[in-house]
Amino acid sequence: MSLTLHVDSARWRGHLDSVAAAYPRLVPVVKGTGYGFGHALLAAEASRMGVETLAVGTYEELAAVRDEFAGDLLVLTPIRPFDEVPDDPRVVSTVSRVADLRSLADGPGRPRVVVELFTSMRRHGVPAGELADVVKLLEGVRCEGFALHLPLPSAGQHGPEVTTWIERLADAGVAYDRLFVSHVTAEELGTLAAAHPGLEIRSRIGTRLWLADREAYAARAHVLDVHPVSKGDRFGYRGRRVPGAGHLVVVSGGTAHGIALEAPSHVADLRTRARVLAASGLEASGRALSPYTVAGKRRWFAEPPHMQVSVLFLPESVGPPEVGAELAVNVGMAITKFDRVVLD
Repeated sequence: MSLTLHVDSARWRGHLDSVAAAYPRLVPVVKGTGYGFGHALLAAEASRMGVETLAVGTYEELAAVRDEFAGDLLVLTPIRPFDEVPDDPRVVSTVSRVADLRSLADGPGRPRVVVELFTSMRRHGVPAGELADVVKLLEGVRCEGFALHLPLPSAGQHGPEVTTWIERLADAGVAYDRLFVSHVTAEELGTLAAAHPGLEIRSRIGTRLWLADREAYAARAHVLDVHPVSKGDRFGYRGRRVPGAGHLVVVSGGTAHGIALEAPSHVADLRTRARVLAASGLEASGRALSPYTVAGKRRWFAEPPHMQVSVLFLPESVGPPEVGAELAVNVGMAITKFDRVVLD
């Protein structure tokens, strides 16, 4: 009984190596669910690729990668006063506020930090007007460089914004030799590297590294039970009635795995908006399309998913699968936790 991620290891690793070749001094990002693969597996792959630094989302995630990766560990979420920073010389903290940088500089030792700058993302970062304060505090820490977290490439070119920040740092008299960037294309990276040969630009990459080749991995779920039903039969916790004759199919995978959970969609056009509204209307009436595929089509949930299993309804026109068969499942990797990851 499991929700399993099957990985074509040769194809997947070929893709990872191609990304590493396109982005010199790559910093792989491992956070959240480990992009569905799990933190430990991705940390081991980072070791195989021979990178120097691995990035995680939070301090709490360090334990899951520490034994699989021997290099530096960069924590991406900026430090706050309530965080507990482990006493580990490999850990590099991200600082996005002058107040936090001052606290570290005035504290014991010289902790390793990356200073995040305020970009058009408008999430975290030190604004340009506070660079003078940053310069005064850098002697109290070991600054590993500066960081720019930028929007996705689809939002436009980032070269000009990166260049502007490089100029601002120079004008402020900041001494540094390393810049970490996110969501900069390989082409932009090459242009920036050529324009600033004395600056080491490192790309932090997660989704594009681990998930871009969709044909390299597939989610599958076991069929656990199959029950014939007639129209009007009651089932489940709330005694719902089945809509017609057919079968109830109990499959592995539920809310604990992330099944049927999703982030809000970006509605870019009228067609997408119509689709979202139509789906919302169906869910309001008690119908929701599942991510499970039977006989070439995604099938309806018979009821909302449970913790570890889901129940599908198949009309009598569709032959039910056998117990033990595996069904394809269309899941969002960033929000899914698998029982098993199998490298085929």
